[in-house]
Amino acid sequence: MLDYIEGDLFEVYERNLETLGKRKADWRFIKDVLLLFRPGIIRPRKPYQNLTPYGMYKSYFKIGWRTLLRNKEYTLINISGLALSITCCILIFVLVKHHSGFDDFHQDQDRIYRIVTEQHRESVSFTNSVPSPLGMVLRENHTYTEKVARMFQESDAVISFERNGEKQLVKEPNGFAFTEPEFFDIFNFPLLKGNMKTALAEPNKAIITERLAKKYFGDQNPIGEVITYNSFLPFTITGVLEDLPPNTDISAEIFVSYSSMKDFNPWLASDEAWGGITGGMYCFTKLLPNVSPEEVEQALAPYVKLHRPESKNVHHYKLQALSDVHFDGRYGGAMEKSDIGILIAIGIFLLLTACVNFVNLATAQALKRSKEVGVRKVLGSFRSQLFWQFIFETAIIATVSILIALVAALALVPYVNDFFSTQIPVNFFSDGTLVLFILGLNILITLLAGCYPALILTGFKPVAALKGKLSMQQLGGFNTRRSLIVMQFAISQVLIIGVIVVMNQMRFAKQADLGFDKESIVMINTGSDSLIAKQTLKSELLRLPGIEKVSLCFQPPASSSSWNNSIRFGSDTEEVNFPTNMKLADADYISTFDLELLAGRDLIPSDTVREMVVNEAMLQRLGITSPEDALGEMIYANGGNMVGPIVGVVRNFHDRSMHAGISPALITTAGNMYSNFAIKLNGASVKSTLEEIEEIWKAQNPDKMFEYSFVDESIAQFYESEETLLKGVQFFSFIAIFIGCLGLYGLISFMISQKTKEVGIRKVMGGGVTHIIWLFGQEFVRLIMIAFLIAAPIGWWFMNQWLQDFEFKISLDVWTFALAIGSSIIIAALTVGYQVLKVAYLNPVISLKTE
Repeated sequence: MLDYIEGDLFEVYERNLETLGKRKADWRFIKDVLLLFRPGIIRPRKPYQNLTPYGMYKSYFKIGWRTLLRNKEYTLINISGLALSITCCILIFVLVKHHSGFDDFHQDQDRIYRIVTEQHRESVSFTNSVPSPLGMVLRENHTYTEKVARMFQESDAVISFERNGEKQLVKEPNGFAFTEPEFFDIFNFPLLKGNMKTALAEPNKAIITERLAKKYFGDQNPIGEVITYNSFLPFTITGVLEDLPPNTDISAEIFVSYSSMKDFNPWLASDEAWGGITGGMYCFTKLLPNVSPEEVEQALAPYVKLHRPESKNVHHYKLQALSDVHFDGRYGGAMEKSDIGILIAIGIFLLLTACVNFVNLATAQALKRSKEVGVRKVLGSFRSQLFWQFIFETAIIATVSILIALVAALALVPYVNDFFSTQIPVNFFSDGTLVLFILGLNILITLLAGCYPALILTGFKPVAALKGKLSMQQLGGFNTRRSLIVMQFAISQVLIIGVIVVMNQMRFAKQADLGFDKESIVMINTGSDSLIAKQTLKSELLRLPGIEKVSLCFQPPASSSSWNNSIRFGSDTEEVNFPTNMKLADADYISTFDLELLAGRDLIPSDTVREMVVNEAMLQRLGITSPEDALGEMIYANGGNMVGPIVGVVRNFHDRSMHAGISPALITTAGNMYSNFAIKLNGASVKSTLEEIEEIWKAQNPDKMFEYSFVDESIAQFYESEETLLKGVQFFSFIAIFIGCLGLYGLISFMISQKTKEVGIRKVMGGGVTHIIWLFGQEFVRLIMIAFLIAAPIGWWFMNQWLQDFEFKISLDVWTFALAIGSSIIIAALTVGYQVLKVAYLNPVISLKTE
């Protein structure tokens, strides 16, 4: 019943009890209740029905939302920092997921391996290629494998075809691969048109991707059409392959019959090609169930000695799991697993930095909310209820931040794809693992950033909170906030040290003396296999006024690819135990690249006499101390097919990137192996000279594509992965520092609001502007110094580990670390400077009025 009706009935009952006695009063009370029993006087149960979790959460949301709107600056700083860090975390997650999923879609991918080669000499070198007959031997002589397939891949293929009666020339940078039919039994690449069993069974057949089919022939059926490789090797299209997914390390888009290798390179196609390892010659195998890779490696071990008796058995064939192909830099993997670790670490650092900001600002704001907590506790709120209310506020900020981050990440994906050369799809919401990651991230951020401030706020004693007598320790402890600021600065300084070291190493690599001239030298293909045609074209090029020198060669002194060979020296009967980098070139090679002769002379122009020029590294490996002592000694290279005396010794030159040491090198003539012209330009009117070169070249090769590259630009490509890493670390370092600055700005604003009256008193007592600035600045300088003591050894260890990958590297000097701490102080000063100067110059009268 309604309260006032119930009260009246009890009053009447008490009166009847005194006048009529208990028995009659009880019956009269029952009668009155029954007579008054109607719906209008019954107490509604609605207030009790509203006491549900939904109502409680609705209340939490309203209170949280109003609190955030009331503290706009605090909210904006937290959301900005969290949104930035979450954006980076999402992008890092999709990058890591993309790279971790390479070639994991193939059936039985755990049984698929690539055979690679370890060369054990004085040191161990690694190559992803093998002698071409190895695959045939493995297939025919052993029962360990289900399938074996050889592939020889050529990059930058020039393809010609006819379309609408006109001849077209295109360059395919993704490559062109001679492939055995078993390749498509090992890998799951669906064929859209044609028969997979017969498509490559005969010579001069080709399978192309759907993308190339549309590019070459539009909407017409490509089956039966002819494409020609490098203007001399025709192939009939017998199949169209579904476009390869972006997460595969198989890059070729044109697959042709391996049996046509004999027309491309007879030696490489022969069963006797055990004498060397040619880059791009791959062998894949799918093992039978329960066969271990170690069993196959043991079976392959005798073949080097069997087919190359003169060798010291330096080749060791290993099976590389398909899941490792993408991540093993020793064998040409696109990235190292350590790079994945660096990305994950950066993501964690960024998230921690943003959460530290939140905790710092939330505990700093605790004083403003202490009375609110006190009132709620006095009115009966339990600590657990207050705890979940503050957690709910954190969840609101985290959710808003994630929504902003999702929009930002979607907008940034195209730029990330360009930057990292990836093809990550833009539609995130179709990825279930990403959705789970985002939900998990929301929960993690809410707990990481919300628990500590919530525990601090709910721990206030009501009386002390209402009287405003809370200590700094009760407000979260300034020492705790100091520790969190130190963590932020330490993370930022580690990243700054990393950026400085990578930048300095890249500058060193690009500016180092390579031992040869790389400036203004352009490389072009000879365009012909005829030595006479090559020499004729060389003579015509030398007539151009913009050209100083021209050399016919196989490759420049420094190249991403090389032809390594074993040699015999002097009267030795066995080959030396180190590889020799063969530089095949004419007599103008040394002068064109300005290699420095230490002893002897240059090669003489001759088609019949073979001579050798070696570098200092060769003499060191041979144990020869004086360059003059090497002159006249005989060298037997390429299995004894190249024999000649040493006529000159050149100063060491870098033949690869700074990652590798200087190899023993041998320069000799081999007219049939010259595939490039090295052209030294005089620097005047480079553009017009290149146009003249193209005109002369096209006159001799009308059906071929003219291409050129500058040597210095090719060398710069050695460090593409490091440049990408540098840009990535720079970007994420900027984000981490920016997030830290947001937190620093919010914290200094709070400190100033708490010390405004103190500043006024100090100024009245004679304190100057410098004194006030130091009052606030000394705290941050001290914290930066403590952070540096933590960051310096961590940064030194990480960057020292990174530098171990370089044979030629910078040293980690004191200036690197001085610059890191100096940068931190400057960044902190710029962040808090305006606020501190503003309060330092504030009229003390205004300061003293502040409550």
